[in-house]
Amino acid sequence: MGNPVVHFEITAKGVESLHAFYGKVFGWKINADNPFKYGMVDTGTTSGIGGGIGEAQGSGAPHVTVYVQVPDVDKALAAIKAAGGTVVMPKETLPGGGPTLAQFKDPAGHLIGLIQG
Repeated sequence: MGNPVVHFEITAKGVESLHAFYGKVFGWKINADNPFKYGMVDTGTTSGIGGGIGEAQGSGAPHVTVYVQVPDVDKALAAIKAAGGTVVMPKETLPGGGPTLAQFKDPAGHLIGLIQG
């Protein structure tokens, strides 16, 4: 089994403007009807990967992140640390039956996410 990229995430402060921008430019339908204003993206196609557009957290630095699906987040984080990566967000399961996630930076400083599944 491989480890596919299964989700993209675009974040910034004032996320409503990004929802409008990507909706207008690409025709994406963005559903942000939740307390976090996290917009789940429907690209209108069956090819490619799904994603989300959300409010930047912490320092507020805007970023784009891809999420790699792995069978076990703990094992992946151990391998990442052993190979010189840095854990940025430890394993966390989102409330309401959401996915188990983590984030790390590779040795060049790129932010990458993990989804267990």
